[in-house]
Amino acid sequence: MKIDRRRDKMNLPCPMASPERASELKAHSVGFPSVSLSVQALGDLEMILSGAYAPLKGFLSRADYEGVLEEMRLSDGRFWPMPVCLEVESGQGAGLKPGDSLALRDGEGFMLAVMHLEEAWKPDLAREARAVFGTDDPALHPGVRRLLERPDVTYLSGRLEGLHLPHHVDFADLRHQPADVLRAAGASGWVRVLGVTLDCDLHGGWRESLMLAARRIGGSILALSSVNRDVLGWDDHFTTVRCMSAFADTFPRNMLRLGLTPMCERPAGPRQALLEACVFGNFGCTHMLVRNTHADPAPAGQAPFYPGGEAQRLVALHAGDTGVQCVIPEEMVYLESRAQFVPIDSVLSGDPGVRSVDPVELRRRLEFGLEIPPWCCPPGVVQELRQAFPPRSEQGFTIFITGYSGAGKSTLAKILYVKLMEMRQRPVTLLDGDIVRKMLSSELGFSREHRMLNIRRMGYVASEITKNRGVAICSPIAPYAEARCDARTMVEKYGGFIEVHLCTPIEVCIQRDRKGIYAKARAGLIKGVTGIDDPYETPVTPELRFDTTSMSSTETAHEVLLFLEQGGYIK
Repeated sequence: MKIDRRRDKMNLPCPMASPERASELKAHSVGFPSVSLSVQALGDLEMILSGAYAPLKGFLSRADYEGVLEEMRLSDGRFWPMPVCLEVESGQGAGLKPGDSLALRDGEGFMLAVMHLEEAWKPDLAREARAVFGTDDPALHPGVRRLLERPDVTYLSGRLEGLHLPHHVDFADLRHQPADVLRAAGASGWVRVLGVTLDCDLHGGWRESLMLAARRIGGSILALSSVNRDVLGWDDHFTTVRCMSAFADTFPRNMLRLGLTPMCERPAGPRQALLEACVFGNFGCTHMLVRNTHADPAPAGQAPFYPGGEAQRLVALHAGDTGVQCVIPEEMVYLESRAQFVPIDSVLSGDPGVRSVDPVELRRRLEFGLEIPPWCCPPGVVQELRQAFPPRSEQGFTIFITGYSGAGKSTLAKILYVKLMEMRQRPVTLLDGDIVRKMLSSELGFSREHRMLNIRRMGYVASEITKNRGVAICSPIAPYAEARCDARTMVEKYGGFIEVHLCTPIEVCIQRDRKGIYAKARAGLIKGVTGIDDPYETPVTPELRFDTTSMSSTETAHEVLLFLEQGGYIK
């Protein structure tokens, strides 16, 4: 029965236009309104056109959308667990009407498909959040936060005609369409296939867990990864894929096939697991490995958002709908007395030399150039990680100095610049607040929005410097915690972020008033001065904090350099 279902999927019709029809659509497209697709919509379109999202032949209609939210069923009763909708800003949607033909374009303006518009409606995003994510509180769930950050949107639906699949230059040999995988599986004699969502767990224990699961079902492994995954918290697409390829190379020949999909992960826990089950079924998988906290948005080390095992329960419950059986992985630990991995349930109490893989410890060993045992992580993966993410002493980093005007930020930044340049270990760039204002943000004012944008620009420049293994020294006032957090997030993808809060009291800064800013503010000549008529949100957990009231800039710089040395950033 499963073999027949797989053969049927090979002939599954996709909404691609014939060459003649495609030429006709291109000729008429000059007059079509254009819709520029977001990264998520672009991925969804490719998944639809390739058949990976079968039975979908287009973005959801309103009736389908309602059915998916309420019962995980399309309007015709077929199973589908997740809304896949095309959204536009309501301002653009207001100018569209049923009967319009829309040119769907990628970020470079290349037309990929035409939608013949049938419906345009405003969704209740809070209701969608509750149905999909289990909450409408953006503070509790990153998926909700992303969904609600653009509340004024309109959803579009209509008949879809595909012209081209998006073109990918990177790792083209790993971007398999379902039909290609099905043909290859048939040629290789694959009957039972275990679908695995590959993420940042590329260690020895996870390899043994996959091997054990495949042996138990007597099958092979199709490992798929979405292109937006990262490894150990570093956001580097190319390193991620190279690490996954090195991981895949450790498996016996013809046992595992690796592929990339354009699907943007929605951290919806159980519903995301069901979506992946549908995708794996379309790729010909008969089984799927589902973790206890599958697709949970909670960071490692924190309590999961969804109940443990809920994703496994739902995938098993809907096996009849997806054609995919749920497989629960065994947790594996390394037993030094046997020099091998064993299921944790088989370890006796008191057995010596039980080792498990801790991603935090793995990252620490990489950052400090320490040995990583082969059992912990395959040598090929370690080699890729070491090449992309060298020890801290060779990484780039950013020193981000914040505080009131007059606290001594610029003076400290200049001293640190000189000291680090004298060491000649890395190129150093000084991003002084006034200089950045003049060269990068001269058109901005001093509203909260513009101040946030100024710091984000500075954070972006600092992240590029850090990515290229240089040192960025930033010294803005940066009064708002959200902007400082954004800067940290951008930089920490590539290296260290050391926040230095100069907590010099405002009264001392007013007495210094070297630029005359406070005097002008008190005289009513200027507005929006931090500490006078605009707030400063005190950093809660900076890496360093100094009061320069009774501490010289030279002493402060020395303390910063000691911190860098102790943290392994400088030698």
